[in-house]
Amino acid sequence: MSSADRGNPHLPDTCAPPLVLASASPRRLELLARIGVVPDRVMPADIDESPLKAEQPHQLAARLARQKALAVPAPEALVLAADTVVGVGRRILGKPADLAEARRFLALLSGRRHRVHTGLALRTPDGRLRERLVESCVTFQRLTQAQIDAYLETGEWVGKAGAYAIQGRAEAFVRFLSGSHSNVVGLPLHETAQLLRGVGWLRP
Repeated sequence: MSSADRGNPHLPDTCAPPLVLASASPRRLELLARIGVVPDRVMPADIDESPLKAEQPHQLAARLARQKALAVPAPEALVLAADTVVGVGRRILGKPADLAEARRFLALLSGRRHRVHTGLALRTPDGRLRERLVESCVTFQRLTQAQIDAYLETGEWVGKAGAYAIQGRAEAFVRFLSGSHSNVVGLPLHETAQLLRGVGWLRP
């Protein structure tokens, strides 16, 4: 019996393939646990995440999720992959390389609506891909330089698309949100559960 069989009351009684999460994100593990999903293994995919020329934010999120799902060497398993991208118009705000870039990102988001796109891909043992693309709209209040500096001092921006974590102190900046909150954190739970139910891994 797999770890998922022992810890997941949503699994069917029939034998299910192991579930691999193709992400090193602790946030995604925490989000999956909220719906009773415990992956058997975590195997981060090692791919080049650079955007292609003229690629739009939603296209990047979908492509990277797909590539991550295909890159994990676990042919006997279900492989769940996701990628979250913040977009302001056609501009892609990925994970900031340093403090200066994080400051620029937050200044750009100040008082402005932006979109958070998450691509989902589930690879089945027979090699098929099931995919979803989820979008949420977020509007920040106007941020003062003091607010930006204080937020950067928390370190929450490190490794976060758009240089903020909505599940942390940045939630105080959010004036409006339309769509999935968990999507903005990094994994849209409704759509993830739909994918897993669609392959029989979760009971309806």
